[in-house]
Amino acid sequence: MRNLTLSTVQIFALQAEDVIQFSSPTSDDATAILTAIAFDLDRQTTFVGTESSQGVILIWRTSESDRVPQTSRHRPFVFCGSYTLPDAGIASLRVLSESNQLVLVTRAGDIVVWELDESGGFAGDADVLGTVESGIAAVAWSPDDSLMTLTTDTNVILMTSTFDVLSEVPIETNEFGEDAPINVGWGSKETQFHGSISRAHLIADKDQVDVECETLVDHGQPRITWRGDGAYFAVSSRSSRTRRVIRVYSREGRLQSTSQTVLGLEASIAWRPNGSLIASTQNEVRSGPQDARKSGKYDVVFFERNGLRHGEFSLRRPLEDDGSGYKVKDLVWSPDSAVLAVWIERSDGDMVQLWTTGNYHWYLKQEFRAPGDSHFTNVTWHPEASLRLLATTTSQLMSRTFAWETCAGANATGTVGVVDGDEVLLTPFRTQNVPPPLSSYQLKTSPATPSIDTSPAKTPVHIALSPFNDFLASVWQNGRVSVWSLNTRIGPRKEKIMNPALIWTAGVGDGEKVWRQVSVSDLTKGGKCAVRVALLGSERGSDHVEIHDVSFADASDDKPESEERSLVKMPGANGRLISSYVRLPPFWQDMNGEISEVDYIQDIISPLCTFPEHCFWATCIVVDDTRLFVGHAHSGKLYCVAPGSRPVLLANNATSFAIASGFVIFTTAAHDAQFVPVATVVQHTNKGDGPSLANGNSITQLSSDAWEKRRVERGSRIVTVVPSTMSLVLQMPRGNLETINPRPLVMEVVRADLDSGWWRKAFVSCRKHRIDLSIIVQHNQDAFMAGVSEFVDQVQDVDFINLFLTNVGRSQLTQKAITNICDAVRCQLETKDISKYVNSILTAHVVKSPPDHEAALSMLLQLRDMQPDLVEDAVKYVIFLVDADRLFDTALGMYDFSLVLMIAQHAQKDPREYLPFLRELRALPQYYQRFKIDDHLRRYGKALSNLNLAGLDYFQEALEYLERYQLYEEGLTIWRGTDKHQAILTAYGSWLFDRRDHKQAALAFVEAGDLRKAMIAHERALEWQELFDISTREKVPEEEVKEIAYRITGAFVKEASPRGSTSLIDYAGDIRQAVITLVQGNELSEARRIVSLHSTPELLEDVLLPGALEILLQLEDDLAEMRDQLRKQMTRLQELRIKKAEQPDAFYGTEDTNLHNVDVMTDVSMAPTAFTRYTAALSITSKTSKRSSKTKRKMERKVGSGRKGTVDEEEYLLKSISKLVARWTVTQGEIRKLLPHLLQFSKGHRAEGVALQQAYSAFDTELREAIEAVWKKPGVEQEEPVDSWAARMQEKDRERVTDPIERVQKPEMAVVKWELDLLRTKRGWSMEVPGMWPFLASSYL
Repeated sequence: MRNLTLSTVQIFALQAEDVIQFSSPTSDDATAILTAIAFDLDRQTTFVGTESSQGVILIWRTSESDRVPQTSRHRPFVFCGSYTLPDAGIASLRVLSESNQLVLVTRAGDIVVWELDESGGFAGDADVLGTVESGIAAVAWSPDDSLMTLTTDTNVILMTSTFDVLSEVPIETNEFGEDAPINVGWGSKETQFHGSISRAHLIADKDQVDVECETLVDHGQPRITWRGDGAYFAVSSRSSRTRRVIRVYSREGRLQSTSQTVLGLEASIAWRPNGSLIASTQNEVRSGPQDARKSGKYDVVFFERNGLRHGEFSLRRPLEDDGSGYKVKDLVWSPDSAVLAVWIERSDGDMVQLWTTGNYHWYLKQEFRAPGDSHFTNVTWHPEASLRLLATTTSQLMSRTFAWETCAGANATGTVGVVDGDEVLLTPFRTQNVPPPLSSYQLKTSPATPSIDTSPAKTPVHIALSPFNDFLASVWQNGRVSVWSLNTRIGPRKEKIMNPALIWTAGVGDGEKVWRQVSVSDLTKGGKCAVRVALLGSERGSDHVEIHDVSFADASDDKPESEERSLVKMPGANGRLISSYVRLPPFWQDMNGEISEVDYIQDIISPLCTFPEHCFWATCIVVDDTRLFVGHAHSGKLYCVAPGSRPVLLANNATSFAIASGFVIFTTAAHDAQFVPVATVVQHTNKGDGPSLANGNSITQLSSDAWEKRRVERGSRIVTVVPSTMSLVLQMPRGNLETINPRPLVMEVVRADLDSGWWRKAFVSCRKHRIDLSIIVQHNQDAFMAGVSEFVDQVQDVDFINLFLTNVGRSQLTQKAITNICDAVRCQLETKDISKYVNSILTAHVVKSPPDHEAALSMLLQLRDMQPDLVEDAVKYVIFLVDADRLFDTALGMYDFSLVLMIAQHAQKDPREYLPFLRELRALPQYYQRFKIDDHLRRYGKALSNLNLAGLDYFQEALEYLERYQLYEEGLTIWRGTDKHQAILTAYGSWLFDRRDHKQAALAFVEAGDLRKAMIAHERALEWQELFDISTREKVPEEEVKEIAYRITGAFVKEASPRGSTSLIDYAGDIRQAVITLVQGNELSEARRIVSLHSTPELLEDVLLPGALEILLQLEDDLAEMRDQLRKQMTRLQELRIKKAEQPDAFYGTEDTNLHNVDVMTDVSMAPTAFTRYTAALSITSKTSKRSSKTKRKMERKVGSGRKGTVDEEEYLLKSISKLVARWTVTQGEIRKLLPHLLQFSKGHRAEGVALQQAYSAFDTELREAIEAVWKKPGVEQEEPVDSWAARMQEKDRERVTDPIERVQKPEMAVVKWELDLLRTKRGWSMEVPGMWPFLASSYL
């Protein structure tokens, strides 16, 4: 539903004095006619050729820039060269970019070549490469310029770009071609039954075809056209039997097919570049009333490559035209196959029509006439700019660039207008979604009185709809402008969807202005209707904006009350008016993207801001008093800019955009629709911050992750947005429409309805568009809680309220919020009508968090007493909401058997399942019955409470029940203050003792008064102070106390903790054993204190001195063990790292490259490769994709085992060294406690201490050096990253094969002062092997 809009116009005039200057001096007539065009795409230059009656051909060139000034002094054409030959008309003019040549083919048969220099000029004189003696009738080059096809009167000749003949075949032949179909006779007219009379007419018609074809005006010249890919070309020629046919040839010149006979087929032919159809024309104009066989139509007909007809459409010839002065001169397809240009030759001046197709309908989008009553001499499309059309007259080259534009009006109606000839197809998408080519209303734009407009071009150049009140404006080529009030019906009334009324029309054409654009704005204030019409045209190198302010006394008047006209000249050409969604003065954008405000009252142009490039599609909105301009450039970039701020780039690949509901909505080439909040854009334009583009620091680029997106069909474009219906209308490439309701648009309307208190409207919108109904609460929870009563009054429907409550219960709101909302709604429903809203009340109980099933069942009991007729439906409904078994259990837990039976019956439970159980319960006492029920429902705490209430006879059962389900805390609470409390404490203590929580068990036993058990618990907990305290209070015999003291001391020895050794002295009086225990724990200081305190010097010789040596020997053994471990592991690490550096394949595993092309693998275990070495399974026969926890633990143990030769060995060694560091740290503490005593005991002890300190110091140094060597990474120079496939694969391999030193953290060795300075020698001590492991850093590679 797009229109073809005129974007730029260029007119280059060939000056007569230039022609006279370069024409032959002997010529009396110096007139020259532009007839040929050639494009030099490399130099952006256009060549034109002129010919005169004397046979002089002049070649000119001109720039293709749109910014060439069109002034009287400017000389647009530069003379290049000439060629003179009598009767030499131009048949073809072509630039060959590969050979850098300009080729001229004359109708006389000459092939002339000019060499081109770097600037595009001629490097020499013309060179005639060959001549076709019989003359040339038609010439066509292949799209890739590699082949040239030319025809004479009798032959078709195919040449290369070097003008070597590839083939030459006769133009007339009786053969069909290589693709001749096989005809078995079925379905043809000859094999069908027609009757004798019809068969006679059939034979007569067959003989009459050639006679009727003779009456056609056909010059008899052939025409040639190539397919877009250069694989085939077609020739339209007239045979000797006066019958014109189309023949298709291959690239090698072989005939492929011949078209079927078509009555009135003309010479025009054009192959669609995409290769689908061959277009031609068919003229069936009647020559008189007796010519009844012809249809009277002038059609553009289409053929397939096999020669068969494939559709047509009729040209819209004026009714008053008898056809004598109306003829199609040529057909030209645009390079993108989207537009077909029809060159029509008329007696009163030529015309070009532009046709497009969509949904199998052909639209007439544009038509323009030659200046005055002149004729065109050439019409062609630019080969690269797909919508740039060039046409020549006798002395002018006209370039017109077009663009696609969607004419969308007010968002209130969603009206869209589509130009189709002299009709505008209108559809208001708010009320009707009519697929094209159909429409809601067809507005005839041509005046009812032909005398008002005598121009043959009836198609408007541009149409525009106002953003408010549905005004439609259109402007024509001759300057006529009209404005209609569409009067679109919004509501569902029985009347026409539209009732357009023409409210103003005028003729503004004067001089040579080329009108390109019109815009209309509604200026209605109060009851007075007013419109502003702005027209944009070009004349003599600059734009002109003509503004009309038209006022009406009443909105129903069709004649204006007043009219004001202003004309403002712009500083540039080929600009664009910018539409506005608000009532603002007109804005004009030049070709550089600069936006200016047009003050037509004071005739002032004020620059406001600038787009980074010219944006053909642009609009303006006002947000918080900020004018925001949104523009979409041909490059696909979507910009936003405000006065005084730098531009913001929204997208690089936008295909269409619209503004509605506070969003900038656009589609992208990535096939998604994006919704950018306008407030966000304004915020960034005001701040002017954010990331900038690398090639334009003044442009802020926003991240698309900040707004919502939605996937759309490939190639979708926006037609219009209707905020009131929350719809976005998209058109697919094939022409069909799709209306979607994006979430941002829906949410915008829902939020507005919620703010206005329209609860039902918001609810219906959310329900219709599948939006979570909890948004009604989440939008403003306080407002909802305050308006719950209004919400219930507006919604009313029980099912709607149930749906709302269900969505709230499943929402992400907090449990407290859900409960509050459900309770608030329930309270309102109970006050309104409890009988009507019983289901909703039950829903409110059930869906809140946590569900209150008991309250719902209590509601049923209440209904059973008040309204028994509602109970059955209510029970069925609550069973629908909640699982029947859960309701059965809940009812049972309420101890109401009648309710239980009611639920069971309506849930259709089997009576054999629940009746025996209920009978058994009924026979029990009340509290014991409840105990059984709670136990059945696994409410153990409540069951224990009821069992207590059942009486003292059940205490033993309660105690067993308590121990079974470990309800000790509940039991202590229930029996607190009773004589049974101690029994509960004793049971609790025993349970703690069994769980080896001896400290807590001892406290429980003490609290229960069972001190003997408390002593056992304290002894197990090694709490010897509390143990002997209780033994003293209990007056335990002295012998038993001694036994206890020896037992606990032995326990301390097992724990390697001598802290309880003093108990042997205090309670057993055994000083010797206490000292022995302390010496065994390396607590020599405490042992010496006891020896001195109790005056037992013999223990020094007997226990302390030998014990110190024993500790020294143990430390020496530990040192030897740690040193051996370190050296072995360091040696193995060296071997592994050297192997990994020299033979990585052997280290990680090899991979047989001969198996890369093998498709079928064996079912046996494969050898590990560089990849499978790190996987869990080494065989392809694995049946499971997940490991069990047991398997995972097994794999962890396998990795931790560090089996020699595995890939995990290095990691195991590193972890082992880390553990060695931790062991060394513990050993340092033991040495620190031992060394002072070795220094003081004897000379022998001192010598041993010196040796021990030296050995451990050496080991400390060795261990630190080893750690630094192992965890030291070699310095590798960082090369500049190269983005290639191999580099990315290497990076992935590095990520997969992680070095073990990155997985195992380097251990930290703290600096601890453990040595004694008095034990150092005068010279000091040093190892003979300093720096044992420096090779590890180098062997790491």
